[in-house]
Amino acid sequence: MVEKSVDMKGKAVKLKELVEYQKGSVVSRTMMDKNTGTVTLFAFDEGEGLSEHAAPYDAMVVDLDGEVDVKIAGVSNHLKEGDVIIMPANKTHALKALTRFKMMLVMIKAT
Repeated sequence: MVEKSVDMKGKAVKLKELVEYQKGSVVSRTMMDKNTGTVTLFAFDEGEGLSEHAAPYDAMVVDLDGEVDVKIAGVSNHLKEGDVIIMPANKTHALKALTRFKMMLVMIKAT
């Protein structure tokens, strides 16, 4: 499920509260969508994830809540709330929520 974009310009918000968990689902909410990159919030129910894929730009995952296994080029990384990891461009990566998990994904496109 994709939630409606929100305008945060000039407003303080709590990121964790802008996307809600749904049983058996992955929910996303686009915060910014520009030619140079995107910022998207995700909420994963426990056991949900994103299958292995590669992207042509760097992507930073900020763990906002819960625990996740982030696999990059076959190497597992266990993230907890407050942790950050960068998934390099053109490297395969996948995510699996070990608990209910929220993240902010920041993708920067190469120019």
